[in-house]
Amino acid sequence: MEDDATEEFCMSDGGLTDCDATAQQSRCRFSIIIPVLNEADRINALIQHIDRQGFEFPYEVIVVDGDPQGGTVKAIQSKDVVTMITEKGRGRQMNAGAVVARGDVLIFLHADTMLPDGALKKISRAMERQDYVGGAFDLKINSEMLFLRYISVRASLRSRFNRIPYGDQAIFMSKKYFEQIGRFKDIPLMEDVDLMRRVKKDGKKIHILPDKVTTSARRWQRDGALYTTVRNQVLVALFRLGVSPGTLAKYYWRRS
Repeated sequence: MEDDATEEFCMSDGGLTDCDATAQQSRCRFSIIIPVLNEADRINALIQHIDRQGFEFPYEVIVVDGDPQGGTVKAIQSKDVVTMITEKGRGRQMNAGAVVARGDVLIFLHADTMLPDGALKKISRAMERQDYVGGAFDLKINSEMLFLRYISVRASLRSRFNRIPYGDQAIFMSKKYFEQIGRFKDIPLMEDVDLMRRVKKDGKKIHILPDKVTTSARRWQRDGALYTTVRNQVLVALFRLGVSPGTLAKYYWRRS
């Protein structure tokens, strides 16, 4: 990460960064990119959660809506959030957010995931190490169900072992390296796994932070905890065997 002085970046006024016209030549140190689709009922809660963190680092929030009508971004109450509308596709949406991002470090945050306290400070410390190009957090599924608590622990251990975290673990990466590696591929599924595999193939390191992001249990509740877990494991295995993301997407959304 660059060693620019904090004063050279857009500064946060107790919450969301106001990167206005007077700061066109400056950049925010962190860009939090949130891809959304039909998230009008929860987007403001997420933005308020970020606001309440009281980050000591300057940052910006970029929300990229895959709905051509912009249903989610129209519901955003804060005027400090950068909003965009693109074609649907999580990888495509996150890439679009990265193009306009002014941060040195990009954080890709799902709309149903909350960052741990002090997240930016912890990411900053991790990125000070020159051997790391990015990372992610351990995972906590917001549920008291014993099986989902097991899945949370298993997911964290898995990503520590294979260094391939999933998108709901709030993947972060230096913008410079993200551009160098070729961004997310424009595929309907597995864009997170594909990116991490390319990072590994490139011989670079990522840091799995022990602090936990908290993600909603809605997917497991909607489709069934066991079914969702087995389905995801099978789809990842098939992807690694070379099955196209387009084919896998048909099965992923079958119960949606």
